[in-house]
Amino acid sequence: MPSARSEEPALTVVLPSAADTEQLAMRLAGLLHPGDTVLLEGPIGAGKTHFARALIRARLGRAEDVPSPTFTLVQTYGPAEAEIWHADLYRLGHPDEVWELGLDEAFTTAICLVEWPDRLGRHVPPDALRLRLADHGDGRVALLSGGRAGLLRTLKAALADA
Repeated sequence: MPSARSEEPALTVVLPSAADTEQLAMRLAGLLHPGDTVLLEGPIGAGKTHFARALIRARLGRAEDVPSPTFTLVQTYGPAEAEIWHADLYRLGHPDEVWELGLDEAFTTAICLVEWPDRLGRHVPPDALRLRLADHGDGRVALLSGGRAGLLRTLKAALADA
């Protein structure tokens, strides 16, 4: 079956402050649907967990304790019809271990935020949105690519309206 993966050009967003990172997360939160996966890439300290926290809180519409899943590997939030899975795969020893976590089903039924997605190996969902965070001056830059058809275009429009 052919993938509906977006072939849109990558979107680059300069994030001068932590508040700008939160704004990007909040804009994206309202556009995600069950079955969407966001691959959060970048070195330690790049802001992956900060971004995930802001997205989860925005999606839930409330202040929520959002601990890093570094040791639990997966944290889940929200109602079953729009559950959010936040995974930190840094400690995985082999890509096949993602199935033991239940991510195979979550990729199709939940909104998934995955830190250290390189640990997925060949198990990366084909329509995953890649969000790479990197240092940029005193702040960060986010480079987004992939995702389901139309997602980047819709995000770009939402950011322009901000």
